[in-house]
Amino acid sequence: MDAKIEHFYFDKEEPIKSCILALRDLILESDELISEGIKYNQPFFLYKNKNFAYIWFEKKSGDPYLGITKGAKIDHPILVKGNRNTIKIIPINPKKDLPIKEITEVFELAKDFF
Repeated sequence: MDAKIEHFYFDKEEPIKSCILALRDLILESDELISEGIKYNQPFFLYKNKNFAYIWFEKKSGDPYLGITKGAKIDHPILVKGNRNTIKIIPINPKKDLPIKEITEVFELAKDFF
């Protein structure tokens, strides 16, 4: 793991640290064509070397979310548009289990746009 990426994950307090590490594993294990890098000081995940998803945090709550770069093209109940034009997010509650089934469904839908 790159030092900047490692710092991003391991610099957080629990339960956020465990949550985003589990989210990272889920993303990377979902497809062999997904790779990880750092852009804009946050983990970015590439699918076929194109921006696919990223992890970031809500300003008010501090809770993590998963941004889906092709989210605006996807209709799924777990996705939240907010005031974004092209990206939709999956809010993550670090005190609950990850919504693995729903995240996996969104990934499969997103891959159709690459």
